[in-house]
Amino acid sequence: MGYAMRLVECVPNFSDGQNEKVINAISDAIRSVQGVSLLDVDPGWSTNRTVITFVGSPEVIVEGAFQAIKTAQGLIDMRKHKGEHPRMGATDVCPFVPVSGVTMEECVKLAGKLGERVGKELGIPVYLYAEAAKTEDRQSLAEIRKGEYEALPEKMKDKSFKPDFGPAQFNPQSGATVIGARQFLIAYNVNLNTRSKKLANDIALTIREAGKAKRDAEGNIVKDKDGVSVKQPGTLKAVRAVGWYVDEYKRAQISINLIDYAICSLHQAFDEAERVANEMGLRVTGSEIVGLVPLEPMLEAGRHYLRKQGRSTGVSERELVETAVQSLGLAELSPFDIDKKIIEYRVAPQSKELKKMSLSDFVDELASDSVAPGGGSAAALAGALSASLSAMVGNLTYEKKGFEKSKALLNDLAERGQFLKSEFLRDVDNDMNAYNRIIEARRLPKATPEEMAARDNAMHEANLEATMVPLRVLKRCEDALELVDTAIKKGNPNSLSDAGVAGLMALAAAEGAYYNVLINLSGFDEKHSDVARALAKQAHAAIDSVRKKSHRAAEYVQEHLLKESKQAVAK
Repeated sequence: MGYAMRLVECVPNFSDGQNEKVINAISDAIRSVQGVSLLDVDPGWSTNRTVITFVGSPEVIVEGAFQAIKTAQGLIDMRKHKGEHPRMGATDVCPFVPVSGVTMEECVKLAGKLGERVGKELGIPVYLYAEAAKTEDRQSLAEIRKGEYEALPEKMKDKSFKPDFGPAQFNPQSGATVIGARQFLIAYNVNLNTRSKKLANDIALTIREAGKAKRDAEGNIVKDKDGVSVKQPGTLKAVRAVGWYVDEYKRAQISINLIDYAICSLHQAFDEAERVANEMGLRVTGSEIVGLVPLEPMLEAGRHYLRKQGRSTGVSERELVETAVQSLGLAELSPFDIDKKIIEYRVAPQSKELKKMSLSDFVDELASDSVAPGGGSAAALAGALSASLSAMVGNLTYEKKGFEKSKALLNDLAERGQFLKSEFLRDVDNDMNAYNRIIEARRLPKATPEEMAARDNAMHEANLEATMVPLRVLKRCEDALELVDTAIKKGNPNSLSDAGVAGLMALAAAEGAYYNVLINLSGFDEKHSDVARALAKQAHAAIDSVRKKSHRAAEYVQEHLLKESKQAVAK
């Protein structure tokens, strides 16, 4: 991926797990929203409840949720509903969950936006919960849902139970809906080399936040003065856990819910379970993730285990993920397909991307009679080559004897190089896509004044983006040359030529991007001349800075390489 996609997960629960036509209709309503990816539909017969998981950008996720709730309203009658799971509405609960590139605050706003629309347009009472709750007593879903659907007629007569949105009166058919925002919950099981459910549960009680009953030296439960059992807190925060035996696997597991992986990560839970298991004479043999997982906790796990190995963490994203999979033993019970298990990879565009082509296929495409990709994509690729070479120097030097004091600096060099590499690669495709948008805008109709105005606006927006992509590449080249400076001065002298080529690639990328900015600026009309002048000023300043940095780097590299070559010839 290389950069954070702006992704929000939505997990609405609907009060029908038995009628396939209803479930399919709700699923189809979600699929109908462009930009939304339906990940999972999980109906339960006995609970008579279906949990649907889908993701999308903040711009489309609310529409997907609204269409689902609207469809459920027309097909589910709560007066006829019975099921084992607590519920109070046709759409019982609908949380928004930040996955990547999105904050919790944004998800809270999304919950409010959806709640207002559901209340106003569908006439369903809406209560906000969890992070979106407006009052402390509504943070708990269980508290809001107390008494369930059957209790709503009386509860809604109480002013203290007035909904946050929608009519303050009972809706017999749809009940009420609870909408909110919460952290991503990772369902995570740790595998043990035992069939003992008791031993697995002992570990679970030790590590979970709620802990276990405190016992005295004789093993008796300690109670306070009121006769209430005293709790001994668990070792991990934001963790729920229980031990169980899985007949399918012929082993016990610690079943863990990580309710906020920013507080307790995958690797922290795994390592702590392993520590406690070892104290009890048990071994952790691996683990499994139930459902999907965001990319970030996998990357953090990869970095964690590389650090434990004394290795640089400035490796590719794919290697970080593979390190996490191996270290956590995620493939022990069944294959772990990272393209299907990691949310960002699962919803990545399936269209053919330039950056995913083989080297020969890319240059063949570049050499064809197609106008895109062109010089802008080639410039971005040169930037990626520069950043990659700097990362390589950092990684090669990291484990070399004599560079122990520079490990932190070298690791940072490699990590920053990997990040810039991914940013440049993204713009290999972005440059081509921006040009294609210009072509699409040119094809818009212009028969009427209204059509002409719409076309002009589309042309300007497309041309602006086509200018901004190479301008971003150009500015990023300044960062790439900062890495080059570190690589040539702090890296292994044997890699000096590699660092020097990184500098040349950064200069080539910058000059190419500069040309593309200039040619696209010529497409701005007089009405937008102020914008063009401002962008030109930024481009001129950036290329001047790049040229100076590149010249200093080249002088340094040539001076040292010539000196070494003369010494070698003299021998």
